[in-house]
Amino acid sequence: MFISDCRREFYDVIVSQRVLLLVASDVDALCACKILQALFQCDHVQYTLVPVSGWQELETAFLEHKDQFKYFVLINCGANVDLLEILQPEEDTLFFVCDSHRPINVVNVYNDTQIKLLVKQDDDLDVPAYDDIFRDEEDEEEDSENESDAAEPSEKRRRFEEDVIERTMKRRQRREWEARRREILFDYEQYEYHGTSSAMVMFDLAWIMSKDLNDMLWWAIVGLTDQWVQDKITQMKYVTDIGILQRHVSRHNHRNEDEENSLSIDCMRIAFEYDLRLALYQHWSLYESLCNTSYTSASLKLWSVQGQKRLQEFLADMGLPLKQVKQKFNSMDMSLKENLREMIEESANKFGMKDLRVQTFSIHFGFKNKFSASDIVYATASLMENIEKEGPETTNFIKALDSLSRGNLDKLHQGLDLAKKQLRAIQQTVASCICTNLVISQGPFLYCSLMEGTPDVKLFSKPVSLCLLSKYLLKSFVCSTKNKRCKLLPLIMAAPMDVEQGTVIMVGIPPETESSDKKNFFGRAFEKAADSTNSRTLHNHFDMSIIELKTEDRSKFLDALISLLS
Repeated sequence: MFISDCRREFYDVIVSQRVLLLVASDVDALCACKILQALFQCDHVQYTLVPVSGWQELETAFLEHKDQFKYFVLINCGANVDLLEILQPEEDTLFFVCDSHRPINVVNVYNDTQIKLLVKQDDDLDVPAYDDIFRDEEDEEEDSENESDAAEPSEKRRRFEEDVIERTMKRRQRREWEARRREILFDYEQYEYHGTSSAMVMFDLAWIMSKDLNDMLWWAIVGLTDQWVQDKITQMKYVTDIGILQRHVSRHNHRNEDEENSLSIDCMRIAFEYDLRLALYQHWSLYESLCNTSYTSASLKLWSVQGQKRLQEFLADMGLPLKQVKQKFNSMDMSLKENLREMIEESANKFGMKDLRVQTFSIHFGFKNKFSASDIVYATASLMENIEKEGPETTNFIKALDSLSRGNLDKLHQGLDLAKKQLRAIQQTVASCICTNLVISQGPFLYCSLMEGTPDVKLFSKPVSLCLLSKYLLKSFVCSTKNKRCKLLPLIMAAPMDVEQGTVIMVGIPPETESSDKKNFFGRAFEKAADSTNSRTLHNHFDMSIIELKTEDRSKFLDALISLLS
């Protein structure tokens, strides 16, 4: 059931209870969790936080805690499946689900007692009507025994015939209704996409209760930027939500210039700005950033010799000396840095990169530390998927969560270093896939598989890293191929998951087109292909378009996909 008043129907209900927070492993979920934790701290709410990276962990966590807790808050997980069927909870258990995954399962929408959905109502949800999906089980067997035996035999026969006709009609109507229901559900559940960021929904709650702080606003900004960096939402949706947050930023960071109201030096302030679409460039060298950002790398085709020449021409056009470009951004000459954005934009337009400017926010801690929202997204995601083992699985989650607090800048800088490694690994893998023609057209989709032994292959057994790689690869492939048909195809990418168990992780992403609505049909397609071939798959991820599969079942699974989508 959708909640219309978050404060009354959600927060006031749990504020005096013990709550279990189940949080998915993505940056938006972490930001939503930070906002909720800050609210809980204000009101001394007792809670336990359990990170969950997939359905199996969610079920395990629920089974472990269901006796101690009656109130469960799920962040970025649980909306797109029938929760009650999966978890089989007691009748007095309540689930509050704040999830950006769409479409929302219809049983969750129409369950009034146990499932409460914290979802922005102005998202175009298009949920089917109740009567089209559910109907009361009518008693098909009409009681015909109560007819009087005293009636004439001819009368009995006439009644019997009418009864048969009526039943036949009812059965036909039921069959028609069921066929229509299947059609409606197929249309509704066919595509997977994302709604408003969970961090923004949580910030709205804080704002309604007049408890919104600048920190919470920053987490909402990072949650939205995560959706944009991971390419989960359309440009239109991003710009609209940026506009909403910009009004809050003006409200929170408005200061007069007079002495009494001036900010102290170590204060935190957020600013809206048009920034360059270059990954981590303020914490890297400009040259490295140009080489490792997917947009510039794909536009200039940097994997080829010709592309490297174009990069040199691009830098020459801006009039930037190589010595300056290759040193740390912080150490560049101030005279160059002042007009850098304008210089880069002007030259980028000549080289066909018209979208190098993007609306975003930045944060200043005192005079020294300045970070862009996308810097934080890359750093936090890298900490969460760090492959260097340091203790139990949850260590990475806790580190990533800590890096979002302004008191933990050392963890944030560690995340930035990991993010640079990740972006380098992605660009090198993209270059080798394109130069060795690993991307092949399978008919209805493009397919690329990373072999065991490829450099950095371990990093790509993690879902967020593999999705980033897939999106960068598809962008680069579209720029490099001359085949017009291939430019419009989606991509399936596979990487080794666990060599000992013989499994691969597979992700499907929608086509890379200007008008793309970011809707993904691979989730349903993967399910059908697995069912029709009895492939041993594991649909454990909250994104349905990511699955795990036994290596030996891969070829029959792909054959089934090709015939299904052709």
